[in-house]
Amino acid sequence: MRFAFIAKHRHIWPVSWLCEVLEVSRSGFHAWLSRPSSTREIHDAKLVAAIETSFKASDRTYGAHRVWRDVLEEGLACGLHQIERLMRVDAMRARPRC
Repeated sequence: MRFAFIAKHRHIWPVSWLCEVLEVSRSGFHAWLSRPSSTREIHDAKLVAAIETSFKASDRTYGAHRVWRDVLEEGLACGLHQIERLMRVDAMRARPRC
């Protein structure tokens, strides 16, 4: 979380200042920048793409349960709570049909 903040604001303030204020090392930040994505991040990215497809196809009316069923039909392994978490993080909230 701290490294993401530094990456977002490094064009405004020097990295050395941000690292000092947030009490992290500069070498740790630079190592974080070049670190490859974890398997969870890669899998979550695939799930988010499938979730968005299902969610938008339903005209944003499907909740986590229906989206979860659609994602399982696509052949992606996941749990209901994982779908709920990813929908919450990406601010996908079902709306009632009008």
